[in-house]
Amino acid sequence: MRSVASLAIGLALVGCTSTDVAVSATSSASSTAATPPAPSTTVTTSPPATTTTVPGPRTVTMAFSGDVLVHSPIWRQAERWAQEAGRPGYDFAPFFALTRPLIESVDLAVCHLEVPLRLPGREPSTHPLYGAPAELIAGIASGGYDHCSTASNHTLDQGAQGIDLTVTEFERIGMTQSGMARTPDEIEPRVITLDTASGPVAVSMLSYTWSFNGLQLPADEPWRSALIDPDRIVADATKARALGAELVVVSLHWGAEKVHAVTREQRTWAQQITASGAVDLIVGHHAHVIQPIEQVNGVWVVFGLGNVLSNHPSTEEWPTASQDAMIVTVSATVHPDGRRTVFPPVAHPTWVDKQSGRVIRDVLAELADPGLPPGRRAVLEASRDRTARIVGIHLRVG
Repeated sequence: MRSVASLAIGLALVGCTSTDVAVSATSSASSTAATPPAPSTTVTTSPPATTTTVPGPRTVTMAFSGDVLVHSPIWRQAERWAQEAGRPGYDFAPFFALTRPLIESVDLAVCHLEVPLRLPGREPSTHPLYGAPAELIAGIASGGYDHCSTASNHTLDQGAQGIDLTVTEFERIGMTQSGMARTPDEIEPRVITLDTASGPVAVSMLSYTWSFNGLQLPADEPWRSALIDPDRIVADATKARALGAELVVVSLHWGAEKVHAVTREQRTWAQQITASGAVDLIVGHHAHVIQPIEQVNGVWVVFGLGNVLSNHPSTEEWPTASQDAMIVTVSATVHPDGRRTVFPPVAHPTWVDKQSGRVIRDVLAELADPGLPPGRRAVLEASRDRTARIVGIHLRVG
């Protein structure tokens, strides 16, 4: 787990143009490039000489995953794992173990936590009012994540106290979050400075949701979370720029459940937000299935990442595609003149395994195993193909 990341990798770019400038041959390197050597340290005993040298471009790598939605089979499995290890409580770490190498390889890894933590004395709960064990956040951190977006239609499921508990646990574990607030200032834009291999890059993560499922923000605490409002989002992004953010990423909990197609509302919001020029990337979730990746006004929009961890009932109500998801990696360069180049997102397909320990599986990594049983291979190939039909050329190759 990193408070600021120091690794950088070249992402596999897949034939799309970048947001700002054409992708060079060197920027289309493999997404698993070796970690560069650590920079040397220079010790001086006198003030450095004044220089007018302009710093070169700085590149940051990021990864985003979709909904973490804790249904009862998830927490019961976590409870069994803790018991097997001779510990009380819950152990969520195994759910995130197989995707950790990818998550740890970037400078900033971002999850979307859709649920708040349960209140003291209450059992974990699911639909319609979710409440997850506190150990969930430690499990997310164990997977290499640095930050989570938290604004969702379930943000208010445990009330203001649930928000307080959730944000405090993130703070205790050493992760940052955006989308929930204990105080008015915590909902305001903040800047995270990432120590990348090419130099520090200042990033602001903003988080909003389409609804709170009919629940209302407290009348005297309307700052507890944030609904999607393009004017507000643009204003927040502009404020983040004034605070020094060089890149602004917006997390949007939106779309229609179980629907791969982008809704008219999603498209309208994306048009309005990206037209401002204040936002560099939009990542979305909530549909519980994968949605397309497109450019809107020259800005990359990942409309829906799918459920990175969930266990919806296996009924006609929840299609097989609700087990499909993707971790999307994105590389962005900040140029000396302040321009930003965001390169095409790369989709790494994942699959929620409900039968074998319900562990998140890296689909392509498993398919590369020549000893994979034929039945298992067929299931994962079907998942990969469903994802490919939605995200097309953005799917990672190999």
